[in-house]
Amino acid sequence: MADEKNGVLESGEPAPAKGRRKAITSLVFAALFAALTSAGTFLVIPVGPVPVVLQNLFTLLAGLVLGPALGAGAVALFIAAGAVGAPVFAGGTAGMAILLGPTGGYLLGYLLGAFIAGAVVGFPAPGAKTPAWKLVLAVALGVLAVYVPGLIRLNSFVGDWRQTFVLGFVPFIAGDAAKGIVAGLVAPRLRRTASQLLSR
Repeated sequence: MADEKNGVLESGEPAPAKGRRKAITSLVFAALFAALTSAGTFLVIPVGPVPVVLQNLFTLLAGLVLGPALGAGAVALFIAAGAVGAPVFAGGTAGMAILLGPTGGYLLGYLLGAFIAGAVVGFPAPGAKTPAWKLVLAVALGVLAVYVPGLIRLNSFVGDWRQTFVLGFVPFIAGDAAKGIVAGLVAPRLRRTASQLLSR
């Protein structure tokens, strides 16, 4: 707790200094998850017009571990890097043409999924345990949220909803569910670590 007269914490550390350190730690976490998501671009299984990637595993983890704002911020950093030319999208692609193309909706879905998953579990707090039901709900909603803008955008090119689901949903939902399970199992330990570092 800060002394209101001199802005010094009980530990003797100036409050502004702690605030700066927390801000830097938050940026480091956001950059780390953006980098992990970018690295997932090199693990691709081509299946029709929408490739199978590990990027959505890392974007889901970003929300589960960092909460809605910071998790979505990490994904936004990844998307911004790809938009300006860094080869971080699936298959090492980049540019606004990808965002505006048939699969661009899935990239926006990553942002939505991270935010929703993070909103369900909340920001990681020291000593707080995340109930299993919240993790399950966060994973389910986070995975499905990716498909909403993804399928809408894909259908604008395909023009037929049945075909859109065949191309952009059916081949991937089982794999995404498996990635969601992995994220749900890994997230609690990562949340504990994040909560300790982000609270200092």
